[in-house]
Amino acid sequence: MPSGTRNRRSAADLIPDRPTLASTGAAARNCQACDLYKHATQTVFGEGVARASLMLIGEQPGDVEDTAGRPFVGPAGKLLDRALAAAGIDRSDVYVTNVVKHFKWEPRGKRRIHKKPNASEIAACRPWLDTEIALVQPRAIVCLGATAAQALLGRQFKLTAHRGAFVPSALAPLVIATVHPSSILRAPDDESRRREMREFVADLEKVGKELN
Repeated sequence: MPSGTRNRRSAADLIPDRPTLASTGAAARNCQACDLYKHATQTVFGEGVARASLMLIGEQPGDVEDTAGRPFVGPAGKLLDRALAAAGIDRSDVYVTNVVKHFKWEPRGKRRIHKKPNASEIAACRPWLDTEIALVQPRAIVCLGATAAQALLGRQFKLTAHRGAFVPSALAPLVIATVHPSSILRAPDDESRRREMREFVADLEKVGKELN
């Protein structure tokens, strides 16, 4: 066992005996279950209605979220807000969170650039997400991006093949995967961004119709 991990506590050990979202979020601030905490500003726990019918799950907080301590408040979060509004979904009725609660990044000049979390980091963080799902008990879960989809639906899940389709899962009555809003921001031109946004909104509308 590598030095530095021998005495590390599992995230599962930190979850309160009678968890609430508030107490679990507070406990998550002290999580050192993987090394990501060493370079992140803070834990970014989920946020939203305690019994939200819809839960959106992304990959990890970004640079803005790491600084603010709140999920989906950066550029991708603002795009998500616009997409939810276009789909007729009120974000104040939604619970948003990420598979990984610390920002993983690499330096590029003065910027901190997102770096994809690995399987061990995702696994180390999983008890927090499982507790959030158990407490919120959403009727629908939307996985935002391939990392979230594969973390929740299995590594064999292919977003390109199953995007926008409801898939059977014990996680919630309705489970669907779509792109992460950050991928829309990375589209090469305005026309591509508009097309991707329309498709993203259509995926969210499909969930909204089922919930209504």
